[in-house]
Amino acid sequence: MDRHARLDPTLGPGNSRECGCADFTLSRRRLLQGFGAMAGAGVLSYAYGNAFTQVALASSLPTEAAQNVLVVLSLRGGADGLSLVVPHGDPLYANARGNLAIPRKQLLKKDRLLGLNPALKPLQQLWDDRKFAVVNSVGLKVANRSHFAAMEEVEDADLGSEERRGWINRLIGLTEFTGASEAAQIGTVLVPGSLYGPEPVVAFPRIKGMVLTGRDGDEAQTRRVAALRKAWDDSGLQTPMHLAANDAIELSADFAAIPENPEAELLYPENSSLGESLYDAARLIRSPLGVRVITIDAGSWDMHRDIGKWDNGLMHGEIDGLARCVAAFFADLGTTASRVTVVTISEFGRRVSINGNDGLDHGWGSVMMLLGAGVNGGKYHGKFDGLAPEDLEDGDVKVKYDFRTVLYRVVESRFPEINASAVFPQFSPDPKRTLNPML
Repeated sequence: MDRHARLDPTLGPGNSRECGCADFTLSRRRLLQGFGAMAGAGVLSYAYGNAFTQVALASSLPTEAAQNVLVVLSLRGGADGLSLVVPHGDPLYANARGNLAIPRKQLLKKDRLLGLNPALKPLQQLWDDRKFAVVNSVGLKVANRSHFAAMEEVEDADLGSEERRGWINRLIGLTEFTGASEAAQIGTVLVPGSLYGPEPVVAFPRIKGMVLTGRDGDEAQTRRVAALRKAWDDSGLQTPMHLAANDAIELSADFAAIPENPEAELLYPENSSLGESLYDAARLIRSPLGVRVITIDAGSWDMHRDIGKWDNGLMHGEIDGLARCVAAFFADLGTTASRVTVVTISEFGRRVSINGNDGLDHGWGSVMMLLGAGVNGGKYHGKFDGLAPEDLEDGDVKVKYDFRTVLYRVVESRFPEINASAVFPQFSPDPKRTLNPML
């Protein structure tokens, strides 16, 4: 099943069905087909130019595992910011949204203009604890309504550069740790653009798929590992293939040592691919493998038709599934949550007005949500101008804040040892604006 297909609420949070946008669906499929040869349990190295980066061995693990961790949830397909954070105080909102308009009394954490979608209720406690914040009117500096091109711009985060390298790959290149487990994509073997580059990374659907088959300590498994090591060590060659094979064997052993947590697994919604990914993310964070950044594709938000009503339909199901999975993730983390920050990001928002198919077409400005450690929460950050024609750009919410401003502040706050300007070349937050959703 295409993990970027539309969620079907009748199947439960995290399940999906095909969306209707050819640009989104076909672009993602072309990438997936291009990585068909890698579509096994996981990708332990990544093609860069004409070479492969090599997976570092466990010997390069950091001496102190309890470091800050960033989890980036990609709301692929173009998440509708006006559904996540509702401008109930604007008199033009209800008419523009039709059946999708949410009654003011149903909204959570309202101020005079804005309120949270009621489907975000599982995250309400985080808001009350000031660990959940929203940034309004955020996105690409110049409107780009092509899924594929916009995703590339967002994930490179180095607009105008000819170098194909993601911002997370630049980030991990500035740390002392050199292991592939420092940055991970969970839920798919497709390495996102944000991780692409010369630094080694890892991508896998599930942790269990990274482990050689057989019970831990099983004699057959022991023989299998010994045979693999002999096969790749015996010749003494140091070719890229030999190095990668040996590194993969060692990394598999590291992943095999990550303990299961059956009780925590029950916290997550049943049959949810996002829940499964976040459960594995929590396990990886608690392990000594030194992970610093985790990326996860969180649902599919490309809803051109038949969205349904505000309390029963595709949008409601997608937001509800996201909220319940993220709430379960923080409950699972327990005290470890004190060093974990979650950020959501999408390539663009949706049009202000609902279309003739009861859906929403590609727009411009959206929102970013930040949760967990270091967040200046319980607030709506960024000015929202409103929905009057003069406040819009060709029928879209204007972008007032470059998305890199938010990511820059997150990196600056959670990775103080790193120069954020090196992660986002040729960019610095506007000194005349005080937007900072971090403490």
